[in-house]
Amino acid sequence: MALQFPEIDPIIFTVGPLSVRWYGLMYLIGFAFAMWWANKEADKPNSGWTKDQVSDLLFYGMLGVILGGRIGYVLFYNFSSFLSDPLMLFKVWEGGMSFHGGALGVITAIFIFAWRTNKSPLAVGDFVVPMVPIGLLAGRIGNFINGELWGRQTDVPWAVIFPGVNAGGVPRHPSQLYEAFFEGLVLFLILVWYRKQPRPAGSIAGLFLLGYGVFRFAIEYFREPDAHIGLHAGIISQGQILSLPMIIGGLGLMIWAHRRETVKAA
Repeated sequence: MALQFPEIDPIIFTVGPLSVRWYGLMYLIGFAFAMWWANKEADKPNSGWTKDQVSDLLFYGMLGVILGGRIGYVLFYNFSSFLSDPLMLFKVWEGGMSFHGGALGVITAIFIFAWRTNKSPLAVGDFVVPMVPIGLLAGRIGNFINGELWGRQTDVPWAVIFPGVNAGGVPRHPSQLYEAFFEGLVLFLILVWYRKQPRPAGSIAGLFLLGYGVFRFAIEYFREPDAHIGLHAGIISQGQILSLPMIIGGLGLMIWAHRRETVKAA
């Protein structure tokens, strides 16, 4: 027996022309956690970070998430529409954000911040990535509340019938919640555990890329492919293709960081 999608109004409340939406609140929760975490880490003795640097880093990161996420969505998932209407890039009110684009935006922000502050990009990356999974968790819960990005048809006991004509009125995997759990909570706990171990600079960032890529690639088998893209060659989704460089790059970064540390110690 499938579960009926709960009737959740995507708008929490409205004051005049201003509407506060659950999805926007999820973004706010993600940024609030990042601010709390970064300041907590900066307050530790000999952290090498000041409050001003944390503030600047979060600003760069926020721009990277928003600009990268939007540009990535347009280029990775709606490029044909962009060619016919380039102004769609700025129509953010119509929705559409890409995690992979946001990740590229944050990586760019890390390098710019590292260059401006004379810090190692590896150290900055290690500082940043533990903040990301909780934002992913919140964002995927926002997707679930919006009844979007649902999973493939299934007969599992926890299947959900999502609203809307496009969902087809059939039981589907609540893949947004799978992603919230694995890409959010589980990945966060893995990173928190790993950063307490002796490890070389850059390896935490590498583990995040590897972990997210593996989880996302696996969960894509339960997530409904984008209708206008489908499966490439009938076997692999756009999300899986975009996750492969993260898996390869993350694993490569971890191997390189450990080998670099071995050479330095020799």
